[in-house]
Amino acid sequence: MTNIATVEPFAAARFIKEIGRGKDGARSLARHDAHDLYAAMLDGRVSDLELGGILLAMRIKGESVEEIAGFLEAAEASFTRIALPELPGAGRHYAPLVIPSYNGARHMANLTPLLALLLAREGVPVLMHGVPTDPGRVTSAEIFQALGQPLCSSMGQAQACFAQRLPAFMTIDALAPKMARLLAMRGVLGVRNSTHTLVKIMQPFVVPALRLSSYTHPEYLTMLTSYFMTTAAAERGDVFLMRGTEGETVANARKAQKIDWFHAATQTTLVEKQEIANEIPALPAQRDALSTASWIQQALLQPELIPKAIAAQVEQCLMACRNLYMRGDSASFDKKGKKDT
Repeated sequence: MTNIATVEPFAAARFIKEIGRGKDGARSLARHDAHDLYAAMLDGRVSDLELGGILLAMRIKGESVEEIAGFLEAAEASFTRIALPELPGAGRHYAPLVIPSYNGARHMANLTPLLALLLAREGVPVLMHGVPTDPGRVTSAEIFQALGQPLCSSMGQAQACFAQRLPAFMTIDALAPKMARLLAMRGVLGVRNSTHTLVKIMQPFVVPALRLSSYTHPEYLTMLTSYFMTTAAAERGDVFLMRGTEGETVANARKAQKIDWFHAATQTTLVEKQEIANEIPALPAQRDALSTASWIQQALLQPELIPKAIAAQVEQCLMACRNLYMRGDSASFDKKGKKDT
């Protein structure tokens, strides 16, 4: 681990001068400058005063496509990427899938763990990552623990889950500790920062993967759509982009969201528009972790309980993961999980 006390300080004033002029006067950074700035932030080379200024300036200005690309490149270089375990024979048929889970449930049950479990039992290597707890919300981590599935603290434990057809859940502290430090700045400043966007779009696998990504504000839809159409994003795999269900990337059981599929730098709409479900499914009566976990266990045994929107999302994910696996030299996924990207 880097000793923050001995690293060379990074002078951030010239960057703050560009991004700190307010929503209308601020200018966006070039991709290489955004990369260098965020890398320094991750390494603890930016002073607390400058770090606070940067985070608030970006919060007001909003990230450009070039900035988010530079930030993400630095972010993904700050942690060890996950390789897939070797499987005997023709044991793999799907590219891996990444499900960020940073919002949890406020009003309705959080069914993101159900989505992950349904996909994993079909043979998809599913990685979920997020925060262990969030005051006032029920997190996916809490539901997994209520299901009796321990959280993964190492790459080896995650790989063991993949081999057993179980989703691997890693907290952001275990997966990307440098990003976790910046994510935790919300508790100091009281507002979210660029890292909250980055954790929802990062791709932690060595090989190309399908990422489920969500947005809550229209301006993020515009920016993320532009980013996912870039060659750099396409090289890391495919993306499903949808409006979040209370911020989560699971389909809303009551109101199906529009879902766009980004693959090979092209965009395909999988679900055209939001539609109110004709029949409201029998969802968990309470949103707490134990009640949700108990209901999920029943749904895994009784498919008729699974909301139609989530069942459709499972099929869409299987299609995309199979397509991505076949599209990128499938043999390379089975050589210790290593593929040149």
